[in-house]
Amino acid sequence: MNDYFHPELTRDHILEISSIGLAHMGDAVFELLVRTWLCTHGGATGKGMHRAAIRLVCAESQAEKAEKILPLLTEEEQAVFRRGRNAQVHSVPAHASRAQYAEATALEALLGWLHLQGRTERINELFCRMMEE
Repeated sequence: MNDYFHPELTRDHILEISSIGLAHMGDAVFELLVRTWLCTHGGATGKGMHRAAIRLVCAESQAEKAEKILPLLTEEEQAVFRRGRNAQVHSVPAHASRAQYAEATALEALLGWLHLQGRTERINELFCRMMEE
């Protein structure tokens, strides 16, 4: 049986995944982290948590959060981030600029790449920095 909570992929297999594929995975990782963060900080109703999650996972917010962690990235992480930023996306949400959307895609690609390696401690370290006020 496969354990999709803890995938065991080779480095080569992960490198074969497209930037868009990594961003797709990272989008889910970021969403889960945000929802967990909102639950642990309490105080919001279901509707309020949903609105807060939408504000935090939008491209503009992700781009802003990505800027906070750029100085912390290793060379390898920077390479994955750049690869994600350079991904060929075909549509950009109306409320985000192309640059913001590229930064958000880069962040998601990085999170997806880290997740597929099982590097949850690193993801948590970066997420905590992103969420600092």
